[in-house]
Amino acid sequence: MHHRPSVKQPQPCDQGSKEQIIGTENRNRDSDVNSQNLFLPPFRSVSFHFSAFSKKKIPFQWERGFNRQKSPLLSPPVLLAAMAEIPTSDYPTIDPTSFDLIVSGTGLSASLLAAAASVAGKSVLHLDSNPFYGSHFSSLPLPSFLSYISSPSSPPNLYSDVEASSQSLPEPSRSFLVDLVGPRLLYCSDETVDLLLRSGASHHVEFKSVDSSLVYWDGKLCSVPDSRQAIFKDKSLGLTEKSQMMKFFKLVQSHISLTRSGTTTESGEEGGVMIPEEDLEMPFVEFLKKQRLPPKIRALVLYAIAMADYEQDNGDSCKMVVSTREGIETISLYTSSIGRFVNAVGAFIYPMYGHGELPQAFCRCAAVKGALYVLRMPVIDILTDKESNKYIGVRLASGQEIFSSKLVLDPSYQIPASLSPRETVVSSNLSSYVAKGVCITDRSLEPNSANILLVFPPKSLHRSSRQ
Repeated sequence: MHHRPSVKQPQPCDQGSKEQIIGTENRNRDSDVNSQNLFLPPFRSVSFHFSAFSKKKIPFQWERGFNRQKSPLLSPPVLLAAMAEIPTSDYPTIDPTSFDLIVSGTGLSASLLAAAASVAGKSVLHLDSNPFYGSHFSSLPLPSFLSYISSPSSPPNLYSDVEASSQSLPEPSRSFLVDLVGPRLLYCSDETVDLLLRSGASHHVEFKSVDSSLVYWDGKLCSVPDSRQAIFKDKSLGLTEKSQMMKFFKLVQSHISLTRSGTTTESGEEGGVMIPEEDLEMPFVEFLKKQRLPPKIRALVLYAIAMADYEQDNGDSCKMVVSTREGIETISLYTSSIGRFVNAVGAFIYPMYGHGELPQAFCRCAAVKGALYVLRMPVIDILTDKESNKYIGVRLASGQEIFSSKLVLDPSYQIPASLSPRETVVSSNLSSYVAKGVCITDRSLEPNSANILLVFPPKSLHRSSRQ
């Protein structure tokens, strides 16, 4: 859940200052959004971080200075409402009619491709059938979120068995955003963060630090220690658990240090120890058991630090077993993320206005390089050459035909069976589903923390009843 503060006047920004000075959200809500110029470039959301649960400002700062622009800024709810009022038939003719690349859908991967192609000098037409950017990676206001998931126009292969129940929505409901794709945290040292910095997309998105990480265990919320001092101060851990956890992290840090130094033997200098190769290849959960870590500590490491997606104790039935090597690499990423950015208190950061900010940032990069953007314009047909049966272009909902040498489609697009019968057969055999729930609370689950990560390890919700 992401809260948008009320409109305030912009503050000056010192590029060289280490203090966090951030501009405002939407300086001009009366911008001519409803004009007939519908080729709108992606908006840039800029605001200070306002806690949804307190009036305390929690700053965050990139390694680079903050990028200022004097043009009016559009916030997602404003653009969403404005674009919803524009009939598709009122779209002007797209000119030119031929591009190097046509991209349908403004999801994260599609936006990355559009930005990369634009930077490489290719002409790009980027379309989306929705009145907002991000496709299924977008972040929507509460009313729009409920309408979207309940809409019959939502792709049935992506959303099914939808049930929404609520009391009357709170008064500032449009000031809160919900991620369609679910919360996707970023490690501060993640490759995605490096990509944002290298590409310049970091100038178009702001992040806030995750204040704390919690794990639900035996009916209680347990904090995730991220340092030796935190382990000793953690009152939820007993003395034995603290000792076991310290011993494990000492082993991991020794292995990481020796690996970075190029040591290949299992015994390094000054008593350092590397994890044997056979242990690195075994499932991480088995390695943790080998270290005699209790279930609670294993859950902390597996699901709150290594961020395993599936239950690891299932053995052969686990869909994605995390190896010890992968687990150690993730712990290394976790530890290197702590302290990378000014005012980032932990290892994780999150887009200030939700995950939908990421594709918008790359769309902005593409637009700067000349990519053309048209919202509420779905692709209704794929054009092929009559003789060779090869792709030549697309037909849009407006009836216009646009041609290109390459085409990238959103995963939800249903390709006609006559063009790809093999794809049709594969799609019919898909049987993987994700059960997702969105719960809204009226206060933070952790006192003095507005932005937290709460992890529910597999079977943790009914662990006490089984015991």
